[in-house]
Amino acid sequence: MRFVWAVAAFVLAAVMIGAGIAQRTIFQGPRTETASISVEEEAPYLMIDGAVLNQMPGTQTLRVQGEGDLFASYGRAADVQAWLSDAEYNRASVNDEGEVVTTLVEPEPVDPSDAETGQAADPATEPAPTEPAAPVDETGDAATGSPGRSPLGSDLWLDEFQQADILIAPLQLPEDMSVLVATDGTAAAPSTVSVSWPLQTTTPWAGPLIVGGGILMAIGVFLYILGIRHARRSRGPRRKGLPLPVTEPIDLAVDGADKGVISSSDAPTRRRAVTSGRRAFAVVPAVAVSALLFTGCAADAWPQFGATPTPTPTATVIAPEGQHAPAVTKPQAERILTRIASTIADADAAMDAELAATRLEGAALAARETNYKIRASLADYQAPAGILSKPLKVILPQAFDGWPRSVIAVADDSASKTSSIMLMTQQDAWSDYKLSYIASLEASTPLPDLAPHYIGATQVEPDSPFLLMAPEEIAAAYADVIDNGEDSAFYDVFDPEGDQMRASIAADRQRRLDEFNQTGTGTGTFEFQASAGTQPPFALATIESGAIVAVNIHETDTVRPTTADAVIKTENNPRAKVLTGADQSATGFTTTFTDQVFFYVPGSGSGEKIRLLGYSSDILDAKVIS
Repeated sequence: MRFVWAVAAFVLAAVMIGAGIAQRTIFQGPRTETASISVEEEAPYLMIDGAVLNQMPGTQTLRVQGEGDLFASYGRAADVQAWLSDAEYNRASVNDEGEVVTTLVEPEPVDPSDAETGQAADPATEPAPTEPAAPVDETGDAATGSPGRSPLGSDLWLDEFQQADILIAPLQLPEDMSVLVATDGTAAAPSTVSVSWPLQTTTPWAGPLIVGGGILMAIGVFLYILGIRHARRSRGPRRKGLPLPVTEPIDLAVDGADKGVISSSDAPTRRRAVTSGRRAFAVVPAVAVSALLFTGCAADAWPQFGATPTPTPTATVIAPEGQHAPAVTKPQAERILTRIASTIADADAAMDAELAATRLEGAALAARETNYKIRASLADYQAPAGILSKPLKVILPQAFDGWPRSVIAVADDSASKTSSIMLMTQQDAWSDYKLSYIASLEASTPLPDLAPHYIGATQVEPDSPFLLMAPEEIAAAYADVIDNGEDSAFYDVFDPEGDQMRASIAADRQRRLDEFNQTGTGTGTFEFQASAGTQPPFALATIESGAIVAVNIHETDTVRPTTADAVIKTENNPRAKVLTGADQSATGFTTTFTDQVFFYVPGSGSGEKIRLLGYSSDILDAKVIS
């Protein structure tokens, strides 16, 4: 009977294990759902809407096949459309029936007057984001198609991929994101494109069936062993033999005789050992198989009982209603700054102003151009400090969907224990971000409370009345404090604590004036004057109704002779000699320095003062007084 139950257990275990394995294999169904994107007309670009990517829940896998190098990138849908606004491209979208359709989009004609300006609407007066103006050709007409513009390396993309012949990119994008597929911007975009999603198929009874079958198999093995044991014990001799004569045991204990001889007293023990070994050998496969099957069962192979646990809510920062999306993400900002730092390092090494202009503008570019001009003549003149890019301590992007759009970033250099605060701006969808302000951050001055990088901050208007001082007035006011100190009408507006810039300028002026008086013997005058620079200010709001404001200040030194026979020589000022090309002048020289300065400007009525955050100072120009 034990054999019958053992066989039944074996059969039932095989059925249960087979059914469980079948649920995880042949009966499970497909693991992914794939949607193909068919392209009927050739175009250099293919834009895939977020609705196509989100037809099914879960992560998306983009698959592109073609010849040569294939490119794919993703970004906000509005940004991708803006980048393609002057080009012909195919757009994959979802129609009302839920089908993926592809349509050819032609570039729209642009008014030449709009193309000349290319300026985005003011977010404070016109909330709707503006499309960037299309590039203008030499005739003044808007260029169309823009053939040959490669999307590779654009600062607009949140991420990009490039592979040869076949491109597979795992994605997890919301509906407001889009994907751009291309080759080099000239050849037709790949036509073999598909998007797949994982299917959430569960087999809740596969685990119980496999594990239960394993248990039944172990029971069957146990019953089989019991059956064998019972059969052996019930087996007896069929006839009784004659009694053996009583004899004395034979003494085999001679030297070496026990080698290879098994005594009668060892036989039962050996039989028990052999029997136990066979039983263990029979049980081990069943246990091993059960263990292997058990470990192969994932969480979706078990039934889920009870309610789904609700995740614990975490604190979030809510963006103001109607606020636009931030200009960049954190990984995007890090990638952009890394590219800028690499380009500027190459430009500094080659003293190439044109290369520097691809990643610098405004006051930052003007200071670099002057440095290159001086270094071309003075071999021992110091090169400018490199651009810090990692790690980024602060990222404050402008919350704006149009252009131009800007980002304030703070990077630390652990080796030199210095920090840089920078402002970079993208003028339109096709332009790279460029640094316009770069300054060393004051170590003793704390930064104000800023919005998270995933929220961003709005731009403060240059004439805003909601700050302690309008951004457009700060440069002139601080220049007056530099010149007049405590006698300035704006002295009490700026916080002197931790302001190393004023102290540094005052000490440098006094040193140079003393040197001039020692060599000039009263035949000339040395005057200093600070004024607002030529670069426009820029401000981003902080949490406490204040703003971080970047301004440009010029410091001008004027040296004039006081007698008709006196001349001013440049032998002690090699920089002025290089920039003016003159060894001496009977009328004198002017030397201009450019300061890039960042302030924290509190809101009006806060009771705080304007704090200096960081600054940098570089020579800008030198001229002979006419």
